[in-house]
Amino acid sequence: MGRYVIRRLLQMIPVFIGTTFIIFVMVHALGDPVAAKFGDKTPSPAVLEQFRESLHLNEPLIVQYGRYMAGIFTGNLGDAFNGTTVVDLLKMAYPTTVKLALTAFVIEAVIGIGLGVLSGMRRGRLADTSVMVMTLVVISIPTFVIGYVLQYLLGVKWGVITPTVDPSVPFQQLIVPGLVLASVSLAYVARLTRTTIAENTKADFVRTAVAKGLPRRRVVTHHLLRNSLIPVVTFLGTDLGALMGGALVTERIFNIQGVGFWLYQGVVHQDANTTVGFVTVLVIVYLLANLLVDLLYAVLDPRIRYA
Repeated sequence: MGRYVIRRLLQMIPVFIGTTFIIFVMVHALGDPVAAKFGDKTPSPAVLEQFRESLHLNEPLIVQYGRYMAGIFTGNLGDAFNGTTVVDLLKMAYPTTVKLALTAFVIEAVIGIGLGVLSGMRRGRLADTSVMVMTLVVISIPTFVIGYVLQYLLGVKWGVITPTVDPSVPFQQLIVPGLVLASVSLAYVARLTRTTIAENTKADFVRTAVAKGLPRRRVVTHHLLRNSLIPVVTFLGTDLGALMGGALVTERIFNIQGVGFWLYQGVVHQDANTTVGFVTVLVIVYLLANLLVDLLYAVLDPRIRYA
């Protein structure tokens, strides 16, 4: 196991370098970040040239990327569009988005797997049909529509929740935004779990467990569910990074100043430092989530071993 983890960590290095380089090039191709700092004002060419020299924008792109990579290891990602450093923005935004993403992840995993098991165990019955119809409706509705409807009904009309989240971001106020963020993924988890459960109910290991006289609950939890969760865990692991990156719409609806909020501001202001810095952390989250998923395979299925 230890050698496998080390090998996977070494494989992440070229993936991380290649991904961040592509992001770095694409962001710098969007426009002139110096001109964007002045907005509608038109500074003199001398002032523009001075700014470019101070930001090292006159150097070749590969040299700029080298400076950026060096800044990652030294904790210097440059200044953001609002005058603060990108590192300070990261420290302020990521804890908020992590709380929101974890709330959405728990909702997605618990409710999604629960509905999937219910549907798969009652395939062809009313419960199965209801879950399939409900998840199809959720998938068909855009996330921002679900967010605005829940905000209006629960927050404005009925007063059950606060329409916007407080700056302190308490967990109890993140339940509805987390549900909105997890809605589409929850539907996919339910449908995926339902499919794997329905397929494995006729598997030999399930029939053997039933023939041994094991209680139904033990057959479902220790044999059927455990072997059916491998594709679901794969989806959940990759979706954890997607939840953090896809929180932009949800954070703007509920006025949560997290990663999505500041990433949007960085794109609007054509601030390369903010955009690349935030996306780089998302890349790291994706890589670590995939590693964790691979390690969980051996826990769920004892037949899987890492040499």
